[in-house]
Amino acid sequence: MKTQVLIIGGGVTGTGLARDLAMRGVHCIVVEKRDINAGASGGNHGLLHSGARYVGSDPEAAVECREEGRLLKQLAPHCIENTGGLFIAVKGDDPRYIADFPGMCERCGIPCRRLDPVEARELEPELSENVIAAYQVEDATVDPFKLSLDNMAHAQRLGAVLLRDTRVTAFERQGSRIRTVRLIDTRTGRAISIEADQIVNASGAWAGNVAALAGATIKMVYSKGSMLVTQNRVTGRVINRLRQASDADIIVPGGTVSILGTTSVRVESPDVIYPEIDEVDRIIDDSAAVVPSLATTRYIRAYCGVRPLVRPECEADDRCASRGFTLRKHENAGLENFVSITGGKLTTYRLMAEKTADIVCRRLGVSEPCRTRTDPLPSSVDAKWTEPGLAPSLWMKKGNPNDILLCDCEMVPQSTVDSIVDSIQKQNGPAALTAIGLRSRIGKGPCQGTFCSQRVAAYLYDRRTLNAGQGIGELRGFLRERWRGQRPLLWDTSLIQSELQEAMHCGLFGLDLPSSLPTEKDR
Repeated sequence: MKTQVLIIGGGVTGTGLARDLAMRGVHCIVVEKRDINAGASGGNHGLLHSGARYVGSDPEAAVECREEGRLLKQLAPHCIENTGGLFIAVKGDDPRYIADFPGMCERCGIPCRRLDPVEARELEPELSENVIAAYQVEDATVDPFKLSLDNMAHAQRLGAVLLRDTRVTAFERQGSRIRTVRLIDTRTGRAISIEADQIVNASGAWAGNVAALAGATIKMVYSKGSMLVTQNRVTGRVINRLRQASDADIIVPGGTVSILGTTSVRVESPDVIYPEIDEVDRIIDDSAAVVPSLATTRYIRAYCGVRPLVRPECEADDRCASRGFTLRKHENAGLENFVSITGGKLTTYRLMAEKTADIVCRRLGVSEPCRTRTDPLPSSVDAKWTEPGLAPSLWMKKGNPNDILLCDCEMVPQSTVDSIVDSIQKQNGPAALTAIGLRSRIGKGPCQGTFCSQRVAAYLYDRRTLNAGQGIGELRGFLRERWRGQRPLLWDTSLIQSELQEAMHCGLFGLDLPSSLPTEKDR
C-alpha cells in the first residue's frame, strides 16, 4: 500500500488530522491498533472546556481551550450540548483561590460571572447548602465518539482510508527517511506494509513507544484518570469545584447520565488499566461535598483513560504537567518525514490537527490552507447512533412492529444495528459486538449489557454477520469490557445485578471458561 501520509492512531487527533489533510487534497491512511477512540479520546468525561479550569495552573492551555471551545460550538454543534458551567466553592475551600479566580479568568479572556449562592442553587437545586461562592462560565459537553466518527467519515468521503485492528510493528529506515512501515492485522495475523511520504505519530499515550520504533525519543508520563457514571442525570450544567485542579472536582452531564471525575494516578503502562475501589470512594466523597445526593445515587459504571503527558519538571505531581500539546518534528533524531503530536485536550484536538497538518503539508509541498477552522463538520450516519434518545425517537416514529428492540434500557431496535453494521463494514473491519457498542447506546444502560449483549449476538447470527462459534467469543469480549467498569462498584443494587449477569452468562454460555481470544496484553 502507498499513501502520502500515514497517521498512526485513531483517536480524536488522528481522525481530525485525517479530515484536515483530506480537505487539503492530501491522501492519507489512518491505522488504529484497536478501534476509534480506544485510548484517552474515549476515556474522558466529555467536557468541552471554557478554559476556566486551567487559569491558575496553565494559562496558555486555558486560552487554547477558550478559543477552540468557541470554534467547536460553531462548527460541530451536533456533537455538543451547550450546557454552560458553574464553578462552586463550599465551606473549607481555599479563600485565596476563590478571591483570585475572577481575576485569573479575566487575564485569560474567559467570561466569568459571579452568582449569589442562593441563585446558584436555584439554577442547580442539587447543590449543597454549604456553597459559599459560585461563578458561571461557558463550559459545555461534547460527545467524543460522535466527534471522532464524524471526522473519520468526512475524511473517508474525501478519499482517506481507515484500517482498524492494525498495529505498527516496525519502521524500515533509509538514511533520514522512513521508507516502509510494517504492520500486523491483530485479528488475522496478516502482515501489512505501507509506503508513506510522511508519517504522523498520533498514538496518544503510546506516542513514546511508537517514536522508539522509529529511533526517536519522547519521555512520556502515564497518568490514569478514573470516572464514574450515574444512572440518571444529576445536574443540567457542568459543575466544577472552585479550587486548584485536583481529583474528583468535575461533574459533567452526558445525555441521560452524569459523569464524575477524575483522578490522577501514575501508572507504569497505558495498556492494562482499571478503575480502583479507592478511586471510586474518593470521587464519590469529594463530589458529594458539592452535590450531596451523589453519596446515595446509583452508579452503573466506572471507567478510566490515560492522559498522554510529556514528562513534567515536577516529578511528584502529574497535574503540574502542561495540558497543552507537544508537536515534535524529530529532526534531532535525523528524521525528515516523521512527526509526533501528543498531549493536549479533547477541546483542542482541531488546533492540534491543524498545526500538525501545516508541518506535513510544508514537507509535501502542498500550499492548500487549513479549512477546519471555517468549514462545519458534517454529521454522518456513522456517528448518529451514539446520541442518547435518538434511536427510540426514530423507532417510535416509524411504528414498525417487526423492528424488534434489542436493547430495552436504551431502546435500540434491530434497524439501528443494521445501520451500524453496514457502517462498520465500510470501515474495513469486522462488526464485532464491541464495535457496535462503541457506535451506539447498546450496553450503556443500567443493565450494562446483561440482556442486550445476547440479543444482539443472536441477531447477528440471524443476519449472518456471525458464524459458527464466533458468538461466544464476541460475548466474552464485550462483557469483559463492561465487567471492568462494574467491578469497583459492587455494592447494593449493582452487586445484585452482577449476580444475575454471572448466572446468565456463565451458567448459560460458559463465559467463565478459558478463552482463546487474545487479551490486551497479548495484543
